[in-house]
Amino acid sequence: MASNDGPRETKAPSIFHCRLILPRPDFAFTMTEEERELMGRHADYLRGKLREGTMILAGPVADPAGPWGLLILRVENEAEARAVTDGDPVSSSGRGFHYEILPLISAIL
Repeated sequence: MASNDGPRETKAPSIFHCRLILPRPDFAFTMTEEERELMGRHADYLRGKLREGTMILAGPVADPAGPWGLLILRVENEAEARAVTDGDPVSSSGRGFHYEILPLISAIL
């Protein structure tokens, strides 16, 4: 029986750019009270990911074409990035939010 006590290679975590697409172009300016409460749960969820060390940063982007949400994650693979975005309360809200996930080729941190 072979021993597995030798040196092991470990893969560094990957960095993922996650873009939260809002349900409508003017969402950031026309939120209802219910949507504000949902965004509060979204922010609380992301603060938890920051404490865990999974999230590097997040915030709304003032794109001239319409605001969207930026989420930068440090995870092992795209499946883990998808698990984070799928766990976000906005993703399961049924209100039309969705994430686009792209891996960074390289990152300077």
